[in-house]
Amino acid sequence: MNRKSVFLVAGLILMMIQVSVAGAQPDLEIGLKFLEDSQSVFIHLAKRVTPSVVNISPLDDMPHATLLPSEGKKEMPHRPPGGSGSGVIIDKTGFIITNGHVVGEENKVKVQLADKTEYTGVIVGRDVDTDLAVVKIVSEKELPFVALGDSKKVEVGQWVVAVGNPFGLDRTVTIGIVSGLGRENINLSRYENFIQTDASINPGNSGGPLFNIQGQVIGINTAIINVAQGIGFAIPSNMVQTISQQLIQQGKVTRGWLGVGIQPLTSELAKKFNVKEEEGILVNEVFKGDPADLGGILPGDIILKVEEEGVGTTNTLARVIAGYAPEARVTIEFIRNGERQKRTLQLGEKKDEGAVTAALPKKPELFFGLTVQSITEESVKEFNLKEDKGIVVTNVLEGSAGESEGLKKGDLIKEIEGEKITDLSEFKKLTEKVKKTESVLLRMSRENRAFYVVLKQLQPQEN
Repeated sequence: MNRKSVFLVAGLILMMIQVSVAGAQPDLEIGLKFLEDSQSVFIHLAKRVTPSVVNISPLDDMPHATLLPSEGKKEMPHRPPGGSGSGVIIDKTGFIITNGHVVGEENKVKVQLADKTEYTGVIVGRDVDTDLAVVKIVSEKELPFVALGDSKKVEVGQWVVAVGNPFGLDRTVTIGIVSGLGRENINLSRYENFIQTDASINPGNSGGPLFNIQGQVIGINTAIINVAQGIGFAIPSNMVQTISQQLIQQGKVTRGWLGVGIQPLTSELAKKFNVKEEEGILVNEVFKGDPADLGGILPGDIILKVEEEGVGTTNTLARVIAGYAPEARVTIEFIRNGERQKRTLQLGEKKDEGAVTAALPKKPELFFGLTVQSITEESVKEFNLKEDKGIVVTNVLEGSAGESEGLKKGDLIKEIEGEKITDLSEFKKLTEKVKKTESVLLRMSRENRAFYVVLKQLQPQEN
């Protein structure tokens, strides 16, 4: 048990003693009984679940480094190198969940059970985007296993138990609490929704289970922050369930695809679209013929929910959509022109070469100091354009807001204040209408990916 957990238990004991005062003498027996009962819960839990935890190592038994690397940014989460770690049996026939980085690129690994029995495990499948893998062992006897719990029911502050093989110390049990939920932008995998815990996790715990006090697996431990104490991350069990089922059934993972480019709502964009900042996710592009296009989603729509699940960040929207099977029908709730609407559409299948989030300039909310012209054969060649009609930025004036905010030659202007532009005359007409306003919304395109920017009139603009 870590220091924080010890202090918490001690505090609970003191509370029990204080509320059991009889006259002036505290009843110490009540406090001790409470402590013994709490201790018994963890003792029985450890005995029940540790047989399901396995040690995974290379078949060749060559020594592998287990210490975290010392290079790189110290504040970032780290994983130990592939080749050793933990896993948990989730089925009596021998299916084991672990991390993808534990098994690495191997096709087979050595699996050691709590009773020291060793098996050759076959890699059923691995998913790079979530860092999960499934290993299968074959045994004549029925194997100990544990059930996956519902990670949607996990709450911050609840007790958890981590079991694994840190530094080769088999089936080490540590206790802590859930410190946070929905952690993303940790830069460990493409789809992140980590459970954060202060239960002690070290190199070798990777791939091991995080249990609730009912003995259900609520997460797979996957990373720690190297220089911090008590900051570990686990992949939630609901994601584990979805990915492992696909790996077991088909050896790979297929994901839903919406077919939109998206970006966060900055304060300036939120004002232009008359919504609250970070209220939803802005659609900046809809790919022709893809599910969003066929389902009636348009650029400028602000996606709020997918099947009643809120999507407050671009990562969340990408993860939620990817969590559905291709061809699944989902209801998208969004804001268009200030009104809430819903569309039910059928998803497609995500291809590896696709990207959900469009490439953005450094700071897309500011825009000023551009010269433009209609697209010509020369500009198509010069800027390697994929389109032969429209308006192209030919220069970004030195010292302008456009330059300081990363806008480039070759960027295309697609819309001004929601009105499409196809030629220079339309551009001039629309800029005349908006040039006296404090700011103006434009839809741009770069390298065949769209994005929105807000142009601020910092000084008179010359055309």
